[in-house]
Amino acid sequence: MSNTPKPRTIAVLGARAVGKSSLTIQFVENHFVDSYYPTIENTFNKVIRFRGQEFAAEIIDTAGQDEHSILNSTHAVGIHGYVLVYSVTSRQSFEMMKIIRDKILAYAGTEWVPMVLVGNKTDLHMQRQLSADDGKALATQWNCACTEASAKHNENITRIFELMIAEIEKTLNPNSEDMGSCTII
Repeated sequence: MSNTPKPRTIAVLGARAVGKSSLTIQFVENHFVDSYYPTIENTFNKVIRFRGQEFAAEIIDTAGQDEHSILNSTHAVGIHGYVLVYSVTSRQSFEMMKIIRDKILAYAGTEWVPMVLVGNKTDLHMQRQLSADDGKALATQWNCACTEASAKHNENITRIFELMIAEIEKTLNPNSEDMGSCTII
């Protein structure tokens, strides 16, 4: 049955309070969660239509990471791609991206995995500590896609997951178009 959506498992990772759950819920349920409750771990499912194909995305919204609780091995097994979220209002959350990525690569035992770097909370203009160029530079260094987003204003939310599917497909179907390019939006 060729019309069955292809399963893709995506882990959403980042420091505490960067908006991982808000991004995920905005994408899956189309609403913004204003209150903050620390996430233990939730799994969401949504069919993503991308380039004429359907993908059954299982999105794992992980608990916030810090220096002491960075990633466990379950986040390396069976994961097709990673959405790494930092807040544009927190340089510390941006620095955590490097630690989280290193941990992912160590668990995966590889030099590269499909990932999308996301600077969230672009609606908080006055508190911004990082420019779009900071994210772009890191994404270029890592050869991954990146974008900025606002879960609150539903800006670039769908784009995050489309970029993630594109990154995953580069790995799983290497003969498809734009192999190896870094998409920066």
